[in-house]
Amino acid sequence: MDLAHLIGPEASLWSLAVAAFLAATVLPMSSEVALFGVLKLHPHLFWPAIAVATVANTLGGMTSYLIGRFLAARKPLKHVEQVEKWGPAALLLAWAPLVGDALCAAAGWLRLHWLPCMLWMALGKGARYAVLVFAVS
Repeated sequence: MDLAHLIGPEASLWSLAVAAFLAATVLPMSSEVALFGVLKLHPHLFWPAIAVATVANTLGGMTSYLIGRFLAARKPLKHVEQVEKWGPAALLLAWAPLVGDALCAAAGWLRLHWLPCMLWMALGKGARYAVLVFAVS
């Protein structure tokens, strides 16, 4: 039996959502591997998989944003000058390894408005997934 029949499209998308969410937190995971796995098993889920990965990864980034917001009252955060300078647009780079989580937390710590932060974050993360998938396929 083919693996694609054992792991249905819905289960694949849910697994991708969990992986993408967790990868956007401080856990050292790669959501790209999960995305490529889903697309290997279910190539017809191309756009839905990119959308699920983008939304879940953005929600994970917003979790870091909320952590930064709660830390603001308790502890000073270092290296927030660039986020303060660029504002929510700095979160276009929230996908970047090592600095992405810090950018999200810094935006929360600075109490930048959540909606523009989320939109910039989603734009950057969605563009990254689309570029990666188009480059590999």
